[in-house]
Amino acid sequence: MLIKKRILSINVSNGSHQDFVDSIFKYAENKQSAYVCFANVHMLVEAYNSPAFSTVVNSADIVAPDGLPVAKSFSLLYNTSQKRIDGTSIMKKVMRDCAVNGKKVFFYGGTQEMLDKTTPYLQSNYPGLNVSGMYAPPFRVLSKEEKEGVVEQIKASGAVIVFVVLGCPKQESWMHEMKGKIPAVMLGIGGALPMMLGIQKRAPLWVQKAGMEWFYRFSQEPKRLFHRYASTNSTFIYLLVSEMIRTKIFKLNPSLAANAA
Repeated sequence: MLIKKRILSINVSNGSHQDFVDSIFKYAENKQSAYVCFANVHMLVEAYNSPAFSTVVNSADIVAPDGLPVAKSFSLLYNTSQKRIDGTSIMKKVMRDCAVNGKKVFFYGGTQEMLDKTTPYLQSNYPGLNVSGMYAPPFRVLSKEEKEGVVEQIKASGAVIVFVVLGCPKQESWMHEMKGKIPAVMLGIGGALPMMLGIQKRAPLWVQKAGMEWFYRFSQEPKRLFHRYASTNSTFIYLLVSEMIRTKIFKLNPSLAANAA
């Protein structure tokens, strides 16, 4: 069972890897319109700076702690153990289970070139997976009619899982808009698909376990990622330390917490 706890600007789900998978399939079994966000440092800081985006993420049914700093925050703030739940591993597990159970999936987002590479990859690595549809939207705002067409296409496909590949924060906003319209679980997997296809290289396992995957990405694209990492990482550390101090003060003096509430 997943329980959400406040990590700085958003409510992040706490549970085991299997808890996350089970919760996703519970929504899928009921054909419930739901969506899953994978929260990293970038998303937390974006939500902190944007109340509108914070609402989008906090409206998600599941917010997985993708990124070791987010997972470690549970221990620092709540003395609660939490492992990293990354989008790539969840996507792979969901696809394996869907292939076994005959559940239909849909891919929304990315480029047509990426989706063209996805089909043979899935046929080779996930035989039996029923991909009921794929759609690469144009790089512009869709009209009302186009959005309605997408909704009808996904509904007609019978998919109970929709993998959304638009990147943060676009995919989270799209899922928020589509909640209640698409009777499926939407997973905002972002860069997980290009990594799985080998379009983007993923850090070695030991680098992931050390919590240095962000540095591995930075070493590949230093010019593009320098400002983002310099800004978001420093902001995250500042906010986390501030929250730890505030929490400790409130524990020492409960009356302050009562007054703050």
